[in-house]
Amino acid sequence: MDAQILIGQDSAGQDISIDLEELLATRLLVQGNSGSGKSHLLRRLLEESAGRVQQVIVDPEGDFVSLAELFGHVVVDGEAYSSAEIATLAARTREHRASVVLALDGLDVEQQIRCAATFLGALFDAPREHWYPALVVVDEAQMFAPAVAGEISEDTRRMTLSAMTNLMCRGRKRGLAGIVATQRLAKLAKNVAAEASNFLMGRTFLDIDMLRAADLLGMERRQAELIRDLQRGSFLGLGPAICRRPIAVRIGPVRSGAKVASATLVPLPSAPPEEMQALLHAELAAAAAERPAMPDPIVPTPRGPALSELAERIADFDGEPESAAGEGGATDTGGPGIDDVLREMAAERDCMFHPTSTLYQNFLSRCRALRIHSRGLDMMRFRRALAIALVDLDHLDPDTKARIQQLGAGLDDDLLAPFLAIARSAAEGLSGPDDEELGRVYGTNSPGRIRRLLEHLEKKGLLVVREDFGGGRTLIVPGISASVDG
Repeated sequence: MDAQILIGQDSAGQDISIDLEELLATRLLVQGNSGSGKSHLLRRLLEESAGRVQQVIVDPEGDFVSLAELFGHVVVDGEAYSSAEIATLAARTREHRASVVLALDGLDVEQQIRCAATFLGALFDAPREHWYPALVVVDEAQMFAPAVAGEISEDTRRMTLSAMTNLMCRGRKRGLAGIVATQRLAKLAKNVAAEASNFLMGRTFLDIDMLRAADLLGMERRQAELIRDLQRGSFLGLGPAICRRPIAVRIGPVRSGAKVASATLVPLPSAPPEEMQALLHAELAAAAAERPAMPDPIVPTPRGPALSELAERIADFDGEPESAAGEGGATDTGGPGIDDVLREMAAERDCMFHPTSTLYQNFLSRCRALRIHSRGLDMMRFRRALAIALVDLDHLDPDTKARIQQLGAGLDDDLLAPFLAIARSAAEGLSGPDDEELGRVYGTNSPGRIRRLLEHLEKKGLLVVREDFGGGRTLIVPGISASVDG
């Protein structure tokens, strides 16, 4: 089998190829600003190697699903499956050597990252008899291997960094050849970027990215300006699978199309302003009612101090030691305690729609402002304590509360609050939480995610879901006496 795949031409019109067998052993890093042609390059590489090697594409924007039409790739919609199902699909992908596009465009950013990490982890953990060669393409790799945590929680960052590091550092012996594409090298974790031996560097404008790209290409720093002058679709290539010296490559055409149209000018509509205004406002209230509500930013309730007051209290604190918390988290002076702060945060509308890291920093700020000791509550314990406060289990009798907490002890932090809400309603014999209430405590407006949540809890044996033909739903919690109609 011919191992050479044609990707384009150099400035003299000579064909430039990539050695596929060498690429499988040495990995590839693609870098370029938005609009530089990264996706076009990846598509060309995938099209030319389709049918010669198994391909797995992690696609956060759904741009590569069109490969299925021409080349028979299986599209896996990340939104449609639970975490366990995603891992199973990944294991079967390796077993049956299927070329797969993992489409993540239906998920929010943190769920995209967790889904991709689960899929990549299962690819890596496949049994030895399934270690067939495969190209694993990760677009927008700065999302999945970030240099800093940013807006995602620390546990999500650790999870995805582990998966990406395994892919790039240890994947070769398992037949996995990582191809990562990023807009900015500065945003990509260095231990992931450093494992690539082949580079295709596109147009970039920031000095820090130009200098890093020039260093990787073995160019002198005064030559880094060349990277800024590259045309769209042109890249500087270097590596054992491409060329031993930096070479300019103009990427060739592709056959499959992206999901989004290119940014070309099209004529504007010719409707007069009055007609355009009527079009924009036609049945506006009815259409707006069908859209999911956007989460509001975190704001203190009237019962708590305003943010400006919190800032003033912190400024007035002048570095005094935090008061030692008494039993139940109250301060020595009998003022508010840590449980009061948690209850206040839980009472705020759309509290769970914000990243755990943001909520945790908010919690620590309130504790400092009120001179409350946080009792060494780390982010993981804080998430579980907030879930308990959010569901308000304190009014239950101690035995019931302990039994419910014991049932949820093994759940992931993000699943605890919705399970506690269902179990509390079951214990009280109340009508169960509807999708809106479950969405509030789960932090989502997606009915699909709520459905998958219930399916996941049922598979873990924590819940029994019964649906009737009229669309009603009954939730039964084993170990809790009552059933809940939802």
